[in-house]
Amino acid sequence: MAAREGAARSAAETRERFLRAAIRVLAEQGVAGLTVRNLAEAAGSSTIGVYSRFGGRAGVLDALYERAFEQLDSAFAALPPRTGDRARDVLELALTYRRFALENPARYAFMFERPVADFDPDPALRLSVLRASFTQVIERARPAEASEEDGRQYAYLLWTTMHGLISVELTNAARTQLQGWFVAPDERAREEIYRAGVGAITCGLDARFSA
Repeated sequence: MAAREGAARSAAETRERFLRAAIRVLAEQGVAGLTVRNLAEAAGSSTIGVYSRFGGRAGVLDALYERAFEQLDSAFAALPPRTGDRARDVLELALTYRRFALENPARYAFMFERPVADFDPDPALRLSVLRASFTQVIERARPAEASEEDGRQYAYLLWTTMHGLISVELTNAARTQLQGWFVAPDERAREEIYRAGVGAITCGLDARFSA
């Protein structure tokens, strides 16, 4: 019994070591670095170790995809308790989401875009992780008087607004700055326009669902 428990603990620790290595590779080298060889080297192991633990690159990517959403969920879970001031509470959520994206754009792209052309997350896994994260958005953003269906719609419209603003910001940041663009090329201006966008959609949704 003790031997089996020790083996299971060792396997879990090895899996965790590989996942941490994968996160590091993603942050330092981007999605192009997510090869079996690079992952093995980053974890101080062999390619055989990757195949034995994950069955290959697709298994590693599925596990990394799941871990990325777990990190987002942890960021949401660390939010301060709701104050009753809906605009403030929603803005706290939105700023946490933006900070998560800006801290590691490669991770964010891996979660929500398709930077790895031959990788499509397992549908059941994708639904599970998206539902878990989106539920936290619903719980934070849903007006108390809104029905369950309206609450989901409210949260979805809020999330797509946040996501759109961040995606445009990241795309512009990765390219040559344009003179005379709508937003000045500095962090303060970018955060201010993000706050304004989130505030506008929150105000509009509150008016719509309270009518």
